[in-house]
Amino acid sequence: MTEQEKPPAKMAPLQEPWLRGTHSDVPPIERALFHSLEMAREDVNRWCTGLTDEEVHTRLSTLPSLAFQIRHIARSLGRFMSYLDGEALTAAQLQALAEEREPSETQEQIFGEFARAVDATERGIASRLGRPLDAPLKIGRKGLPTTHGGLLVHMAEHTQRHVGQAITTAKLVVAQRSKEPARSA
Repeated sequence: MTEQEKPPAKMAPLQEPWLRGTHSDVPPIERALFHSLEMAREDVNRWCTGLTDEEVHTRLSTLPSLAFQIRHIARSLGRFMSYLDGEALTAAQLQALAEEREPSETQEQIFGEFARAVDATERGIASRLGRPLDAPLKIGRKGLPTTHGGLLVHMAEHTQRHVGQAITTAKLVVAQRSKEPARSA
């Protein structure tokens, strides 16, 4: 993705990515994933930033924290890319998976990881264009069957699902601010 195609971080785009006519030279399934990743970046920047480190890690009721949602998106994209290449997850990926819910790192680190993962996924998908969509793949420890195209579609839907959850969590955390009693100095 070129810098021209990326909207400013806090500006609401006039149209959703899939309506902008971008990536017209990319096959439809990969194009849909590119648009999904662009939308994820824009929505996370619009709705989920501006919280404190504490707020990013806040758990309301039984909901996972915003930090978990953002980390999970980022780290899942890395795992999906491994699966696209027919590779098993590395020890580092498994460790990162186990640590997704831990309340660690600053909001800057968490959102930086997200941005790097989206960028890396865009580059990775661009380098894999032309692979047959019906090429078989195995997913996870159980080696569950899917296809290259099936995994690309899942990457888009999984990312959007967790972005929606992140937005909802961020809105609830912000709403919680107004319910807290004022602290005296």
